[in-house]
Amino acid sequence: MKPDRSLLIPGLAVLVCVCAGALAYRGSLGSQLAGQQRAAAQRLDFAAQSLESLLHRNEALPALLALDDGTARALRHPGAANLQAANAFLGRAAGLADVEAAYLMDTRGLTIAASNWNRPSSFVGQNYRFRPYFEAAMQGLTGRFYGVGATTGKPGYFIAAPLPAEAPARGVVAVKISLDPFEAALAAGGDTVLLADRDGVVFLSTEAEWRYRTLAPLGGDALVRLQGAQQYGSHALRPLDHGLGAWPVGGTAVRLRHAGQERDFTVAARGVGPLGWQMLLLADQTPARQEALVAGLAGALCAALLLGLALYLRLDRQGQADRRASAERLQAARDTLETQIAQRTADLTAANAALQDRVRDLQHAEQILRGTRDAAVQAGKLAVLGQMSAGMGHELNQPLAALQTLSDNAIALDRQGRREDVAENLRLIGELAARMGRIVRQLKSFARKETPVPRPCSVRDALDHALMLLAQRCTAVQARIDVDGFPADLCVQADATRLEQVLVNLLRNGLDAVQGQPVRVVRFAAAAVDGRVHLRVADTGGGLAPEARDRLFEPFFTTKAGEGLGLGLAVSRIIVEGLGGTLAAGDLPQGGGAEFTVTLPLARADAA
Repeated sequence: MKPDRSLLIPGLAVLVCVCAGALAYRGSLGSQLAGQQRAAAQRLDFAAQSLESLLHRNEALPALLALDDGTARALRHPGAANLQAANAFLGRAAGLADVEAAYLMDTRGLTIAASNWNRPSSFVGQNYRFRPYFEAAMQGLTGRFYGVGATTGKPGYFIAAPLPAEAPARGVVAVKISLDPFEAALAAGGDTVLLADRDGVVFLSTEAEWRYRTLAPLGGDALVRLQGAQQYGSHALRPLDHGLGAWPVGGTAVRLRHAGQERDFTVAARGVGPLGWQMLLLADQTPARQEALVAGLAGALCAALLLGLALYLRLDRQGQADRRASAERLQAARDTLETQIAQRTADLTAANAALQDRVRDLQHAEQILRGTRDAAVQAGKLAVLGQMSAGMGHELNQPLAALQTLSDNAIALDRQGRREDVAENLRLIGELAARMGRIVRQLKSFARKETPVPRPCSVRDALDHALMLLAQRCTAVQARIDVDGFPADLCVQADATRLEQVLVNLLRNGLDAVQGQPVRVVRFAAAAVDGRVHLRVADTGGGLAPEARDRLFEPFFTTKAGEGLGLGLAVSRIIVEGLGGTLAAGDLPQGGGAEFTVTLPLARADAA
């Protein structure tokens, strides 16, 4: 079976491009890493020279301080005057030399004078016999040491020198030099630099998380020696996680976690200082790999362009013959296409005209639907008013009868000359008239047909109006409406009249549901949650019938035989959804009756 040439040629082309890209990537990466290594070595040389200069600059300072006669007098006669003079001398010397501290110790390692004698972290009275630099100075040598300060907890480089042999007393003068400015300068340079001691403990680093880590696991002898000298305080000295048993030599790549990510670094190393320190510069290979990747992609692209050009030339020759052959077919197809386009254009013109007629019909139907919906809302309001008419008549008859009685009493009292009693009757008549006016205004507002305009509405005001309209209904069914406490300034974004209509419908349904029940209570609660206001109306009735759950919000569906039009819940849902809210129904747990929940947008009280 012969291979499919249509697949073989593209496959070979892809293989050639991949190989070209890989070769370009490897070549560029090698060149980039070599250049990176050279640049890192140059920067490391400069940093090492700077550190050497810093260390050597103060190398002779302890020996010079030891030549002062005041230090020998303080050791031979440690009286208050001699010690105070030594403190002052060391303080001036430390300031002029710009070192962190200078101090004088006797042969027991006890500090008797120091430049920081007047500070809380003074060295005076501290014993540093355990420090290697003290032991070296007592042997007549220059003592050098780097470690965390046993008194201050701050790291530094210590240099110590003994008093001259001809001095009248023996002792040691030491200075402490802070390397913090040098570390800050390294960090400002942007390079990742580590400084490790002869045991491989990193005591200075531009990366804080690598400080007091080890290049390789420490041996038992080294740990005992470091702990005895308290060189690094209480730091754990855990090894760096580079996946190698020992630290790689210069020029070898190492993988370390840096800035929360694992990265490959090229390592450049230099010996520095008289204590066998090692300075390491870690050059991140990510930029070099990125540039090599760009070079590889460019190589692959060039190969693809050359192959594409060759393929184009071959296909062009073949295409010229094909184009001549297809020119005739194209002309014929063009003629046929023009005919079809003309026919399709005529069809589309007719379809567009029909579509415009359909849009006009839909707009007209939408206007009818909107009018029907508003009519349904108004019909629901009038239906509720009709159901409450008897109660409202009773509510108005009582004040009217009282007015009649009070007016007759006022006439009689006036004839008797009892002016104060007449004034009291007239005040009561005014209050009854105001009460009747409020009832009539509320009924007029409830029945008025208006276009809803959502604005901040007080939940408390809408509830109070609804409770007033339903007061007679509560009396008729011998039930009560309990209101759970909620903020008086709670407001929703709604139309006040329509919000009141929804509350009247839901509360009246609750009163109808508890009629004839042992416990006749309708409960209202309101709460604001996540920018929405939830209004809940629950009753102690028999709950929702299973066959009525799916039809609760259908127009003209009712479970009240011979009562109502079945519009209350349907109208309420239309109103609530028109205000950007929802209306849901369900049963309370443990057979506690039904609960209806209205959810509306929260509004600020100060905007109401």
